[in-house]
Amino acid sequence: MNLVIVESPAKGQTIEKYLGSGYKVLASFGHVRDLPEKKLGIDTKNFSPEYVIPAKSRKTIKDLKEAAKKAKIVYLATDLDREGEAISWHIAQALGLADEHGKPKKDYQRIVFHEITKKAIEKAIASPRLINIPLVDAQQARRIIDRLVGYKLSPLLWKKIGKGLSAGRVQSVAMRLISDREREILKFKPEGYWQIVPFLYKDKPEQDFAATLVKIEDQAIQKMGIKDKKDANRIVADLKKADYCVIETKESETYRFPSHPFTTSTLQMEAARKLGFSAKQTMTLAQKLYEDGKITYMRTDSVNLAPEAIEALRKRIASQYGKEYLPEKPNIYKTKTRGAQEAHEAIRPTDFDLDEASSDSRINRLYQLILKRTIASGMLPAKFEQIDLLIEAKASRTYQLKTRGLKQLFDGFMRVYIEGRDEEEEEKEQILPNIKKGDCLKLNKIVDEEKFTEPPRRYTEATLVKKLENEGIGRPSTYAPIMSTIRERNYVIIENRYFKPTEIGLMVNDLLVENFPDIVDLKFTAKIEEDFDQIAESKKAYQPVVKDFYQPFAENLKEKEKEIDKKDILGTLDEKCPECSSPLVYRMSRFGKFIACSNYPDCRYNRPLEDKEAEKKEKEILKDAPNCPKCGHQMELKHGRFGEFLACGNYPKCKTTMAIPTGVKCPECREGDIVSRRSKKGRIFWGCSRYPDCKYASWENPEKKIKEG
Repeated sequence: MNLVIVESPAKGQTIEKYLGSGYKVLASFGHVRDLPEKKLGIDTKNFSPEYVIPAKSRKTIKDLKEAAKKAKIVYLATDLDREGEAISWHIAQALGLADEHGKPKKDYQRIVFHEITKKAIEKAIASPRLINIPLVDAQQARRIIDRLVGYKLSPLLWKKIGKGLSAGRVQSVAMRLISDREREILKFKPEGYWQIVPFLYKDKPEQDFAATLVKIEDQAIQKMGIKDKKDANRIVADLKKADYCVIETKESETYRFPSHPFTTSTLQMEAARKLGFSAKQTMTLAQKLYEDGKITYMRTDSVNLAPEAIEALRKRIASQYGKEYLPEKPNIYKTKTRGAQEAHEAIRPTDFDLDEASSDSRINRLYQLILKRTIASGMLPAKFEQIDLLIEAKASRTYQLKTRGLKQLFDGFMRVYIEGRDEEEEEKEQILPNIKKGDCLKLNKIVDEEKFTEPPRRYTEATLVKKLENEGIGRPSTYAPIMSTIRERNYVIIENRYFKPTEIGLMVNDLLVENFPDIVDLKFTAKIEEDFDQIAESKKAYQPVVKDFYQPFAENLKEKEKEIDKKDILGTLDEKCPECSSPLVYRMSRFGKFIACSNYPDCRYNRPLEDKEAEKKEKEILKDAPNCPKCGHQMELKHGRFGEFLACGNYPKCKTTMAIPTGVKCPECREGDIVSRRSKKGRIFWGCSRYPDCKYASWENPEKKIKEG
């Protein structure tokens, strides 16, 4: 009997089915050894780690040891990335299969596969190797540096700001990006300008098209060039009586090319845009698809496909869509991500003839996304005829306008899949009538309105992952945990899909930026990622990399522990405690600042932070709030993890809570009020107060819709 050790039992069941009776497959349930929970576990002189077997893994190790004794060969079949290589190394150490350098003490083999199919498993068994120690060392370097940062820096945050806070090497960089963007938004001053859009037509008013004003006389007009209302009114009046003539036409063919197959980051981005999934949810569902043998390994930064996959993909395209959609030669994509492992494959289906992967709608929607994206990546580009018109309008002055029409000649890959966009709406493709140089046009209408420049948008999960990847920060396996951590620590909340930093998040970021600039510096963090890559490629040893990072960090930490004063961060109060006359001080909880007695814990006096704007807002909300529907008591405004809500003033006898009404009637039942709520993932939506009797729900703010008319 041969023993195969995998990470998850779900994967093990599939593999055992393929290998047959001569093999037994057992799961390690992830890591079997780790750094100790209650101490640093790292010798800061030589940076050797102290690994322990956690209590939850002890029975697993015992069972694996017993099975390994009876086995002829032990195959370590953990995941094919650095984390998986390290898990195999830890298993080999715990079971006594190999020494710390990976040399066998007992007959063991390391096998890897990109997909869980019979062919891939048999190929892996036929081409085993030993543990790749440089990959293990790269993972160890990451784990050790992350432990040093978290274990050393987090207690400083507890002392100087408040309990329960944490810092992390990549997490803190993500928070800096979010915080810097928030400050840009707060500093932003909108500028007003007038947008003037004439709608012209040749023969039929219903075939009108929009044109953009680009020149008045010989002066070019920029997008926000018209600042004054009087100027705008004069231009509109002029254009209403102008004669329009096409003075230049330009026709050309243009192409839109398909996107490459999914990597981990692009899958997370697209699932966020198109399916509304968080990065964590996407990876959980992708893991299930991988373990069921439906897709290739889901942690990858490569855009390559295996030759046999390309062949199967081209057969599917030819049979379903016709050879007119198939390029003469396969589309080849080049990975642009720094440190990408080209030997891996992109995320793709294992069987291109499989259209449904699960009875679970969420899993199936993600599978459909992967399938369609992969099919589209192998198809011809979409072809368009682009027509650019230059139009002259003559009135008291001479104006020039431009417009562009786009006519699709061949849909190509767009027949299957169109990539989502992060922020701007997809530009509407105007279909222009048959127009040639010298044609006269007529004015149908003019839309003129005052616009204002907008601040930069906050990050969504998709745009934050994209930014981190572009900066070379983190790796495929790290993005989902980062997103989860900053939310769980209450450093951010989600508003309409966007990350908004909380007061505590901004405060932690400011302390780190001011006192530990390297920790939150994008280039410095990216350089460490490059060091990890060089360790994996045997170009560097991991201990010197850790040493070069730790020594200046430790020295700076020692200085800052003395220099940073909690009062300087939180501020002081020139006021005495009303209960014991001790000075009052500002304290911080995970939900923000509050006022407390400095004589804590002997005196437990505390109160919320005074805020005139907040008080005004609270009065406005409570003025229109209904009484408790159960006991009739007046409702009170409360603040919780997911924002504000109304709670019965008769608490704890009555525990009724409700969302804050918007003052807008439900458009579906016409009886209930629209109230804001938060989903389990923290995302705001609007629904009817009569739920579950009325199930109306929308992601769109009804108050905003009413204001916009």
